[in-house]
Amino acid sequence: MSSLLQLSSVEADIAGSRILRGVELNVNTGEVVALMGRNGVGKTTTLRGIAGLLPVRSGTIVFDGRALHKTPPDVRARMGVAYVPQGRDIFPHLTVAENLEIGLVVHPRSRAAAAAARERVFNLFPVLKEMLGRKGGVLSGGQQQQLAIGRALLTNPRLLMLDEPTEGIQPSVIDHIGDTLKKLKTEGLHENPVAEIQHAIKELKREGSLAILLVEQYVDFCRDVADRFYAMDRGAVVARGPIAALSDAVVKQHLQV
Repeated sequence: MSSLLQLSSVEADIAGSRILRGVELNVNTGEVVALMGRNGVGKTTTLRGIAGLLPVRSGTIVFDGRALHKTPPDVRARMGVAYVPQGRDIFPHLTVAENLEIGLVVHPRSRAAAAAARERVFNLFPVLKEMLGRKGGVLSGGQQQQLAIGRALLTNPRLLMLDEPTEGIQPSVIDHIGDTLKKLKTEGLHENPVAEIQHAIKELKREGSLAILLVEQYVDFCRDVADRFYAMDRGAVVARGPIAALSDAVVKQHLQV
């Protein structure tokens, strides 16, 4: 795996308050990295800084060997940085098809290549193909999350950043991820959006063509899909390592409320 993203000594402020305090992390092509921590420790701020939606006070963000300090968000998107934020930010009054088409605008391609890109998304999230004519605002939270990820994939990203992909999905659904994922594999059912998202992340990792930086509160979800983890507290990385090192002691110390 080759290194794609590096953050060194990154600091950032919001409304005059220091939020990030010397963040250090890296993400390699072909792997999933989980960025974890309690609420308010700087995880979303880190993603927004990488995407260019929040100015960085100091430190360096390097993407594919290029420093991003003065690079606008739209240029970063065309470079291959895709961000799916909390709340998903789909266009509620546009159809599923129209939302997906917006992703293609970021990275124009031939008609055949665009069709292949759409089919890749439909293979990952079959429910989207069944709902192309529906308005985004009438979809369930889980379906909207799948739409947001699908739209991001149509920008042809090299780095996919997912901020709380299970947010807004019923806890009872999340608690049964494992059993539903087994049913998906054996029976071809598509009933659990979290299992669908989890399966999609694994498929993208298997392809090995992009890097995924995942912010997620559910530890079991991260343990199942991630290769490595970083834990944050008070704006800094306080623990890191292979996902196998995410022990119950680390969870209790840095992640549990």
